[in-house]
Amino acid sequence: MLKTVEGIYQDGQIELSELPQDVSNATQVLVTFLDPGKLDPVRLRQLIDQLETIAGIQQGFDEVNAGQSRPMSEFVQAMQQKYDISG
Repeated sequence: MLKTVEGIYQDGQIELSELPQDVSNATQVLVTFLDPGKLDPVRLRQLIDQLETIAGIQQGFDEVNAGQSRPMSEFVQAMQQKYDISG
């Protein structure tokens, strides 16, 4: 599972802007420090969306490798909802 949550590092501690769901205590994390003032909020949101898309693709590969699959129509519907696309 890959979950990206924005936060702030201050006084040796990291404060998350939201509490991640479905994360157990003592879950392993990676922390990336961004240059202050060099990344606007819109670009940060785009980067987070890209990471979540990569996580979704990896989850799909994991499901296929485990012999799990779902109808293509469910995938199309999920993508339409995620990206608010009508079709």
